[in-house]
Amino acid sequence: MAQPVIYIFIGIMWFLILAGGGILVVLVSKISIQGYGDELDFLIASGIKAIIAIILVVLWVLVLLKLKNKIFQKQMKF
Repeated sequence: MAQPVIYIFIGIMWFLILAGGGILVVLVSKISIQGYGDELDFLIASGIKAIIAIILVVLWVLVLLKLKNKIFQKQMKF
């Protein structure tokens, strides 16, 4: 039978996925740059959005790795 700790880990993982998606849709998607010309404005804004999205993904992976290590180290102790 599966340990309940696994379900907590999966729940936290889903929370992070939904929170990250919400942050990207609500906050990051509204970023716009003006003053460099239409084409360059779009390019700069897209680059900023991509960098923020990549940073969020890296942070979420690091949080999940730390959480996984903590959970499974407790499981391995006898």
